[in-house]
Amino acid sequence: MYCIEICAGAGGQALGLEAAGFEPVALVEIEPPACRTLSLNRPQWNVIHDDVKNFSAAQYYGVDLLAGGVPCPPFSMAGKQLGAGDERDLFPEALRLIDESRPTAVMLENVRGFLDAKFDAYRANLREQLNRMGYFVEWKILTAADFGVSQLRPRMVLIAIKQEHREHFSWPQSLIQPPKTVGKLLFDLMYEHTWHGALDWSAKANAIAPTIVGGSKKHGGPDLGPTRARLAWSELGVDGRGIADSAPAEDFVGVPRLTTRMVARLQGFPDEGQFFGKKTAAYRQIGNAFPPPVAAAVSRQLSACIRRSRRVYTVGIPA
Repeated sequence: MYCIEICAGAGGQALGLEAAGFEPVALVEIEPPACRTLSLNRPQWNVIHDDVKNFSAAQYYGVDLLAGGVPCPPFSMAGKQLGAGDERDLFPEALRLIDESRPTAVMLENVRGFLDAKFDAYRANLREQLNRMGYFVEWKILTAADFGVSQLRPRMVLIAIKQEHREHFSWPQSLIQPPKTVGKLLFDLMYEHTWHGALDWSAKANAIAPTIVGGSKKHGGPDLGPTRARLAWSELGVDGRGIADSAPAEDFVGVPRLTTRMVARLQGFPDEGQFFGKKTAAYRQIGNAFPPPVAAAVSRQLSACIRRSRRVYTVGIPA
């Protein structure tokens, strides 16, 4: 099955799609470091370095899936929540691309603020336009911890499926097994330079992480978020004021900081993944990603939906 992905970032959603059996025919991303990251990890992918507004999906008409993580600031509670009044709102572009390509299904993720009451009219308009194109539309808050990721990270996921296929889709079920604590998940990385305090630290970090915040080009840097988030990290024995260049040394004394590799593991990225750029650029890519395990869980349901639909609609057709 084939997909288009817009606002692909560092490839968190793309890896989830890949795990579910989707092959990208195009991944559109405006940020040069993220494009380099995508190409570093999957040289065979068709990475298009451009603004989504300049991209046409017409040549991919009939593709199985259009996916993307459109920018969050227009709906984020950490910002002004300007919605359609924010120049970074790319839902209109997503609608244009859906209209051009008419995929069997659509998956778009965003912050949970998208479901705030102040955006009721915005969502109603979005639903109406997709309904007009022949899609059934549904959205849901999914929490990363329910799918094996060791952090909270609630995200809104919008699914649109052609009306004739809607009966074949169901949302993924939460895993029964809880995710590992931060201490258990990151112990080996904290102990990389044989830090004497790693075992005690691991025992203290006995809960999952708060939501990792990537920040934006305008605001935020290589740190783990605003004051409230840093306090939550502090309770886990992590200094959230910055990101470390490497794991603690053998004789390190104090509260350790996470490295980009540690944050990537907390997001559900594979350890062999690479992130192009210096610390700030790499951290933003990681922190803003859609955790691959969550993307995979939804993508598998969409994959099953599309495959079941194909079986139903090909019964009785002569070979």
